[in-house]
Amino acid sequence: MATTVGQYILERLVQWGIRRVFGYPGDGINGIFAGFHHVKELELVQVRHEEMAAFMACAHAKFTRQVGVCMATSGPGAIHLLNGLYDAKMDHQPVVAIVGQSARTALGGDFQQEVDLQNLFKDVAKEYVQTMMVPQQARQLVDRAIRSALAERTVTCLIVPNDVQELPAGDPPDKHATVHTGIGRGWLPPRVVPREEDLGRAAELLNAGQRVAMLVGAGAKGAAAEVEEVADLLGAGCAKALLGKDVLPDDLPWVTGAIGLLGTKPSWDLMMECDTLLMVGSSFPYSEFLPTEGQARGVQIDLDGRLLSLRYPMELALVGDAKETLRALAPRLRRKTDRGWREKLEKEVARWWRVLETRAMAKANPVNPQRVYWELSPRLPDGCILCADSGSSANWYARDLKIRRGMMASLSGNLATMGPGVPYAIGAKFAHPDRVVLALVGDGAMQMNGNEELITVSKYWRRWKDPRLVVLVLNNRDLNQVTWEQRVMEGDAKLKASQDIPDFPYASYAESLGLMGVRVDRPEQIGPAWDAALRADRPCVVEAVTDPEVPPLPPHITVEQAKGMLSAILKGDPERGAMIRRSWKQMTDTWFPDKA
Repeated sequence: MATTVGQYILERLVQWGIRRVFGYPGDGINGIFAGFHHVKELELVQVRHEEMAAFMACAHAKFTRQVGVCMATSGPGAIHLLNGLYDAKMDHQPVVAIVGQSARTALGGDFQQEVDLQNLFKDVAKEYVQTMMVPQQARQLVDRAIRSALAERTVTCLIVPNDVQELPAGDPPDKHATVHTGIGRGWLPPRVVPREEDLGRAAELLNAGQRVAMLVGAGAKGAAAEVEEVADLLGAGCAKALLGKDVLPDDLPWVTGAIGLLGTKPSWDLMMECDTLLMVGSSFPYSEFLPTEGQARGVQIDLDGRLLSLRYPMELALVGDAKETLRALAPRLRRKTDRGWREKLEKEVARWWRVLETRAMAKANPVNPQRVYWELSPRLPDGCILCADSGSSANWYARDLKIRRGMMASLSGNLATMGPGVPYAIGAKFAHPDRVVLALVGDGAMQMNGNEELITVSKYWRRWKDPRLVVLVLNNRDLNQVTWEQRVMEGDAKLKASQDIPDFPYASYAESLGLMGVRVDRPEQIGPAWDAALRADRPCVVEAVTDPEVPPLPPHITVEQAKGMLSAILKGDPERGAMIRRSWKQMTDTWFPDKA
């Protein structure tokens, strides 16, 4: 039997080293899915919804640094991929989407499920989106989609009409107007280092600084040793953008932790008091958390020149790989003999960890969400992978969990979409079946996407070498992050019609799927619940019934934020009593952490 185009596409993926595809079937892509009967080296992971396939492909890319692949049928299936693909695009992850399309003979005839996919995907996959019109295009379109995704660290898309999928595969003829591509040795990232004179200028600027602050992001992953060396030479403190949480371990005394609304006070003080800023591999978007313009001289290192001097007017912007550039820069730096700045920062960091512990142990009704994370932190298994979701749960992930060497962590950074926590964890588990994976989500995200993907977990978990996939659900019956944004940013009272969500028995639901479920509604249950989940012989859902009135305080409260809070109270916020008590307690714990 002749190889079909659908089968050929799968075989070409295998030749590129791809071993897994996340997808969902439909008649628009049947010709490709039929190829899985013959291409045994490629695993198809069936999700519950196409959006989840894209999230899982993104997570696979994040946690392997290899291309992720997702597949969907024509029309609605392809449309469903978009949110997860935008997540990958905005976090600069190489993901290839392969989607079906109506037969060529039907195109332009308002046929059922006919959607202009070329235009639909031209933004999210703008670097490469192509429709396969004849079998002889198959090789070059697959090759270029993968190579472009890797080279540009972005999303690409291949659209295949269903009648083309079923045609016999064939190489392009040896004649004019044909394209003959190859894989060769595949693709490896280039070694990109700035010019010698620019490195010298950067060193001169950094050597002149007395109070140096560093900010690292996801672009600095894999460069921990180089970041540490440079920070030591400069006597610098180092803050981490949210996507860079796992760049450096949190047990380093000069690491100030997260930055931004979800960040720490030491990171705020670091930026407000520095005279020199070195930003590495980060496009952190909130300029109000960076030094005031003109306060600090700046050097930025990024592989993407389009992102240089975008958030802060840098004096010197260097296009380069973080690891290679820092390695080339370090010999040009002079070790600062005055360590007063570093010592001051280390004292502030140590005090901040005491603040967080005091906040976590404060009473709440019934459980303080910070304590759930605080008690998890020392129990995190070596080499585990953390997948957080958007919402107030991301605050506690950013602040209260201490990352150690060898751990990996991520979430939806630039898109900040709800719902990727559980599908990220599934993607991570397929990529690393021997590692413990945790998804940390709120109940809004769990109801949006997580519950359905627990069904996927129940289908596949027995094939994982280590079966432990732990899902934490903060059950506070409130879309909590937006509730606090309504209060603080808009000065409005909580709108119960939009913010209250139904209660749901998450732990019991997990048990109904053959998984383990643990429910926590008293503080003394937190530690034993984590111990049980982390020694379980199967995936586990830890349902923590938490207090929605524990405020996710920013590291610095502005006058406008204080006015907004007061306005929400005066407008009769339905939870104003608990809101005032919890907020006051969190503030006093910040001022007097050793007297709580």
